[in-house]
Amino acid sequence: MNHPETQNKKRRLSGVVVSDKMQKTRVVAVSRLKKHPKYLKYYRVTRRFKAHDAADEYKTGEAVVIEETRPISRDKRWRIVGRAKESAKENKGRTE
Repeated sequence: MNHPETQNKKRRLSGVVVSDKMQKTRVVAVSRLKKHPKYLKYYRVTRRFKAHDAADEYKTGEAVVIEETRPISRDKRWRIVGRAKESAKENKGRTE
């Protein structure tokens, strides 16, 4: 019944750490663009996820990648996998 190729399909999202005030927990803001159904204009929607950070190594402002996992506490269902490669914020100021 369990297929090995579909067994480890966990969602991964990239976002920015907005709070590091809790022990072993970081709040990560994930932004995406959503299209308005009537006016067809894109607008930014931000969701905040509590993610597990066992080593307390990620600080506020860092771009990270989070992965879906089993429930760790009442609010935590995500864990931080690592730092994001190159965020869109860093690319914004560059000209080529």
